[in-house]
Amino acid sequence: MAEKYAKLSDAELLARYSAGEEAAFREIVSRYKNSLYAFLRQFLNRHDLVEDVFQETFLQLFASRDSFDTNRPLRPWLFTIAANKAKDALRKWQRTSAVSIGTMADSQDLSFDDMLNTVTSDNTMPYDELQKGETSNRVGQIIADMPENLREILILAYFQRFSYKQMADILSIPIGTVKSRLHTAVGRFAKEWKTSVGSKEFK
Repeated sequence: MAEKYAKLSDAELLARYSAGEEAAFREIVSRYKNSLYAFLRQFLNRHDLVEDVFQETFLQLFASRDSFDTNRPLRPWLFTIAANKAKDALRKWQRTSAVSIGTMADSQDLSFDDMLNTVTSDNTMPYDELQKGETSNRVGQIIADMPENLREILILAYFQRFSYKQMADILSIPIGTVKSRLHTAVGRFAKEWKTSVGSKEFK
C-alpha cells in the first residue's frame, strides 16, 4: 500500500487526502519531514521550539489542504508555512525587536559556492555530513548567531536548495531582495568564518 502512494505526485497525494485517504497525508509527512525538521532545527536553534513548530506546520498543512493550488509545487508552500510559524515562534520567545544587521563586510564578490567550498572539501556538503565534527559546530554556531533574515535565507538557499523564485515566494519578497539578502548573508558568513578559523584556510 505504501508503495502505491510513494509513486504519486504531491498534488495527487493532496487530492487523495482531501477525498478522505489518510494514508496519502502520511506519505506527504514522510516525504518532507526530514528536510523540514532540518530547516527548523537550524533556523530556530532551540529544540523545544523546533518540535512545536514542526507539528504546527503539518497541522496547518492539514487545515489548508483544500486551498492548495495543485498547479504549484508543494515543497515551497510547506516551507512558507514553516518559515512563518518559525518566525512567529521566535517573536513570541524573544519579545524583542529584530537585531539590526548593521554594515556587513563586503564579500569581495565571493560566490555562494566558492564560500561553501572553502568550508568543506565536499562541495555538496550533505546535511548529515555537516552535522559531524568541529566544522559542523563552527558552521552551526555562525549561522545561529546571524540575524533572523540572513539565517533564514542562507538555510533556504544552501541547505534546502530553493531557487531565487521559490525563496521569493516563500518569504514574500522580490527576487532582487532575495539576491541582495543572500549576498549579504554570504558576506557575513565569510567574515565570521575567517574570524573563526583563521584567514589561512580561506585563501
